[in-house]
Amino acid sequence: MSDILTVVERSALMSRIRGSGNKDTELKLMAVFRLHGVTGWRRKAPVFGKPDFVFPKLKLAVFVDGCFWHGCPIHATQPKQNAEFWRTKIARNLARDRLVTRTLLARGWHVLRIWEHELTRKYERRLLARLRRAGLLV
Repeated sequence: MSDILTVVERSALMSRIRGSGNKDTELKLMAVFRLHGVTGWRRKAPVFGKPDFVFPKLKLAVFVDGCFWHGCPIHATQPKQNAEFWRTKIARNLARDRLVTRTLLARGWHVLRIWEHELTRKYERRLLARLRRAGLLV
């Protein structure tokens, strides 16, 4: 299926998508935190890699990674239009994710990366188990 937008229109549309502050996924995770009484988190904390949530007392950085933008092994798609650009872009994102994780671990932090799809009802039990292992749930 071909794109209904021109290259210029698609570029303008994609440029408006921000690399942080994805309210939809962050709000879903905040709802999970609130529903299960998870406290002690901060947003926009000055921590390397700009985690979506930081638990300073636990030295835990939580990232919510979008399935498309971070190359989810289950849900990632490869656009046919401008395919080389997107392969390169997503590969850079993955490399940056690895660098951020390694750097935070080296600095004594714990890192929890949650896929966007894990915020759905289908994966709820698995997500809660991961939060429990991270020390966020009792």
